[in-house]
Amino acid sequence: MKKTLIAVLLFIQTLLLVAQTPASSDLISYSGRVLLQDGKAGFDWSGVVVHVKFKGSSLSMKCSDTGCDYFNVWVDKTPGLVQDSVLEVRGTDNELSICSGLKKAEHDVFLQKRTEGEQGRITIESFTTDGILLKAGGAKARSIEFIGDSYTCGYGTEGEDRNEPFRASEENCNLTYAAILGRFFDADVRLVCHSGRGVSRNYDDADPENTMVVRYSRMFDEDPDSRWSARKDGYRPDAVVIYLGTNDFSVGKQPSLDKWCSDYSKLLGLVRDNYGENVPVLCVSSKLTDGYYVREAVHRSGYKNVHWTSIQQDVHNDTTELGSSWHPNYEGHRKVACCMAPYISTITGWDMPVKPLE
Repeated sequence: MKKTLIAVLLFIQTLLLVAQTPASSDLISYSGRVLLQDGKAGFDWSGVVVHVKFKGSSLSMKCSDTGCDYFNVWVDKTPGLVQDSVLEVRGTDNELSICSGLKKAEHDVFLQKRTEGEQGRITIESFTTDGILLKAGGAKARSIEFIGDSYTCGYGTEGEDRNEPFRASEENCNLTYAAILGRFFDADVRLVCHSGRGVSRNYDDADPENTMVVRYSRMFDEDPDSRWSARKDGYRPDAVVIYLGTNDFSVGKQPSLDKWCSDYSKLLGLVRDNYGENVPVLCVSSKLTDGYYVREAVHRSGYKNVHWTSIQQDVHNDTTELGSSWHPNYEGHRKVACCMAPYISTITGWDMPVKPLE
C-alpha cells in the first residue's frame, strides 16, 4: 500500500512539472493575422511570428497543418538574418519539440512561418514546457505592412540555381526585401502576399477571380469566406508598402490602363478603410511593370499620402543574385531593399540608420 501511494505521488509530481498552456493564452504573443479561438491559434499567411517565453529547459508545441509548412526558429536571441533551426510541420496531432536540454532558466523562443498560405494552414493547440510559461514581450514600436506576390513571400530565396524548380523548403520570407527593411528600421513586418497574384491579372491569367485585391481582406489567405478586421485586430502600421505588378505583366500580356487603375484604386481604398489617410502608402512598380502604370494609378486614385517609386530591370543581376525559378535570392532582395529604404524613411519621418541593410 505504501509503495502504491509513493508511486501515485511521484506520478502527480511529474504531471505538475509539465505545464501545458493553450495557444490562445495571453501569455503568448503573435504578430500577423492570427485567429485565436477555442483555445487555439490558426493562421496561414507568410511571416506570422509566434513569441513564447518560459522558465524551464524545454518547450514543445502541439499543432496540425493542412499541408506542410516550415518555421524559422530562434532561441534566446532577437530574430535576425540567420535562424537557429528550421522546423517542419505537416499532418495532424503533432507534438513537436522546439528546444530541449537548455539551462533551467528564462528563455525566449520565436517561431516565424517562412512559407506562404498555399502550403498549408497551421493550427496550434498548446505549448508544453517542463517549467512554466511567462508573459512574452509585445510588438515593436514600429510596424510596416507589405502587400505583395512571390517576391514578398520569399519564393525560391534559398534555391541555388535559377533553373531549379520551386521547393517549399527553400521558400523563406525572412530573406526578402520586406524582412531586410524590417530589420533595418527595427520594425515589425506583416506580410499579406501570395505567389503568382497581381492587381488586375494573376500569372498567365490563372484563377482570375482571386487577385491580391480580393485576397487582401481575408483572415486566411486560402479561405475566401474568412474576413480580417483591422479594428478587431487592433492593428495600425506606420506605413504600407505595395509591391505588385510582375504577374499583371507576365507572359507578354498586360491589363488595360483603365482596368489597372480601377483595381489599384480598390486596393488603396481597402488600405485606407483599414488605417485612415494618416498612414503613408508606398506603391512600388516592379521590374516588369511599366512605371507609368503605377504612377498613373496613384494619381487617378485621388488618395492623399500615397507615394510611388519604381524598381528598374537592372536592380540585380540574373545570375548570382537569383535563387530558384528566376526569383531573387537574399543578395537580390538586399538590392531591392536598398531602393526602397530612402522612400520609407522619408514618408515615415524615420531616420536612415547608419548600418548595412541585412
